[in-house]
Amino acid sequence: MRTKAPTSEGEDIAIRLENVKARIRTAITHSSLATAHPTLVAVSKTIGQHPIETLLRWGHTSFGENRVQEALSKWPVLKDKYPEAKLHLIGQLQTNKVKEAAKLFDVIETVDRPKLAEELARFRDRNGFCPALLVQVNTGCEPQKGGTDPAEADKFIQFCVSKLALPVKGLMCIPPVDAEPSLHFGLVRAIALRHELASLSMGMSKDFEVALAFGATSVRVGSAIFGPREELSKDDT
Repeated sequence: MRTKAPTSEGEDIAIRLENVKARIRTAITHSSLATAHPTLVAVSKTIGQHPIETLLRWGHTSFGENRVQEALSKWPVLKDKYPEAKLHLIGQLQTNKVKEAAKLFDVIETVDRPKLAEELARFRDRNGFCPALLVQVNTGCEPQKGGTDPAEADKFIQFCVSKLALPVKGLMCIPPVDAEPSLHFGLVRAIALRHELASLSMGMSKDFEVALAFGATSVRVGSAIFGPREELSKDDT
């Protein structure tokens, strides 16, 4: 619900948000695989509290951050003020940050190795709760990126779900920058179907419409909402 019109300073961001939402509505009408109500995760890494709050006042509630420490510097105050906000961790998570991340984030999208999964299970056992989890699949087998190898994805998902009883809701991927994204989205969709996982976090500013055509249930959009930023990584826009 819109509780307050955006200020003139934040008007461009609000307009870009509405433009992205319009593109999503158009995209889902052109694919039989598209989910009816995909989640738009506004990637707010490197963005200060004021632009984020513009979107919160405009009624947007889903946001993504790459780094736990950066998120801790702005989101505890924002979540207190806007308790409906949902925060997704979309960057790699180190095991020594699990406690902080699990307490702040509503969704951790980058579970990608047994040691991290085991630490999340230990946190769950000690604290009695765990955020929703997505397994990240490194579809391009790129060494600089996080994510489990596609060849190991089935085994790793079974380890998380069957052995650790973690709340794995779906999969996430970041295709290589210059690759045809549909091949990667199709691969991740096939893995999710094998394991009856409902959530697919796929697609960013340049390819979210393609991801929606492959059944993405959430898309991660940064620059198309907040505008181009020098600090914004190619992998997170």
